Amino acid sequence: MSRVVEAVAPARLGPGFRRLMVSAWVSNLGDGIALAAGPLLVASQTRSPALVSMAMLLVGLPWLLFGLLAGAVADRVDRLRMVMVANLLRSVVLVALCVTILTGAVSIAVVLTAMFLLGTAEVFADTAYRTFLPMLVGKADLGIANARLQAGFITLNQFAGAPIGAALFAVGMAVPFGAQIACGLLGVVLVSRIALPPGPVRDEIDTHVLRDIADGVRWLVAHPPVRTLALVIVTFNITWAAAWAMLVLYSLDVLHMGPVGYGLLTTASAAGGLVGTFLYGWLERHVPLATLMRACLALEVLMHLGFALARVPWLAVLIMFGFGVYAFAWGTLSQAVRQRAVPTAYQGRVGSVYSVAIYGGTVIGSGLGGVIAEHGGVLAPFWFAFVGSGITLALVWRQLGHIAHADDAAQDDPGDHPGDDPGVPRSVEPAG
Repeated sequence: MSRVVEAVAPARLGPGFRRLMVSAWVSNLGDGIALAAGPLLVASQTRSPALVSMAMLLVGLPWLLFGLLAGAVADRVDRLRMVMVANLLRSVVLVALCVTILTGAVSIAVVLTAMFLLGTAEVFADTAYRTFLPMLVGKADLGIANARLQAGFITLNQFAGAPIGAALFAVGMAVPFGAQIACGLLGVVLVSRIALPPGPVRDEIDTHVLRDIADGVRWLVAHPPVRTLALVIVTFNITWAAAWAMLVLYSLDVLHMGPVGYGLLTTASAAGGLVGTFLYGWLERHVPLATLMRACLALEVLMHLGFALARVPWLAVLIMFGFGVYAFAWGTLSQAVRQRAVPTAYQGRVGSVYSVAIYGGTVIGSGLGGVIAEHGGVLAPFWFAFVGSGITLALVWRQLGHIAHADDAAQDDPGDHPGDDPGVPRSVEPAG
């Protein structure tokens, strides 16, 4: 058993990381349960396509509304306490939702309101949560640590959570949300045991929160590697979302796979992602980071081309499996690169800019995909994604070498911490 634990979470990462990992895995299971139960609850209250789509919008909208604010708050307060309070508030909302279900008072208005409140609490919890890792493990281990967190997300959120949520919903509409409450509270307990320095990461805070947000944006803009990485992520998210928005129609109308076939495509992606996260440690040790980044982005370009040309289901499933492998490797690598480069006192704000960019790019891309498909057919968004991502990759190809080692550039720049208190610790050694 000890060998399994060591393989999954090496002792060098410290007990703090192990608690963080278990907490993240438990939370991912709860969120995965809600991933299936939420849409089922919406469908039980309405069959209106507009209201169903509104439910999904209200889950992501808080990131665009409050993402930057959450990042500024995370850099001003005790991050552990911020995560605990936000998750406790999520539990309060879930308890209220369960009460309305059990008493028969639930309605589509109640469900939509609950989704917006849960999404808002998630923004603040996740923003602070993502700042923990650079404070617990050394820079050299950020890649493998992120890979282990990603593995839990894929296994518990995408594989296990959804079928469990659907099964629990069949038992009773309130049951899956009760399970989510239990997972959330257990996650809070585990988080409370992580050893981080108490209080804010900044010694003195005498600025307005809007000034803090502006400082975070300025820090990102002033650092070419970190800035270029953000632009790459936005652009590739736009092209990816344009194609992904049409995936269900592509599977039904082009590949003629049916609903089960569409599910097989998404499952293949998750399976590939699981392989990618467990391969990441080997890749990081044997492949230069710049080469790995170029390979992942090049495969993204080729994936769009492959979908635009593929007409047989087995090839599409194979492409989706490959997508999962490189996409999760890219996600692990890009996050580790950013975490290494950004000072502790700016992790919340810079990380929130990335989150807003990801959600903003997805919203823009989804809208573009619909418009392009409306005028050019289902395959047109895939050709758009191929050309757009290919041009972007060509433009940043040489810069990816600098992006891969953005932490070196940040350390070499004497002006990389505007307004940062020299007494702020840059990192925290793992406990024990």
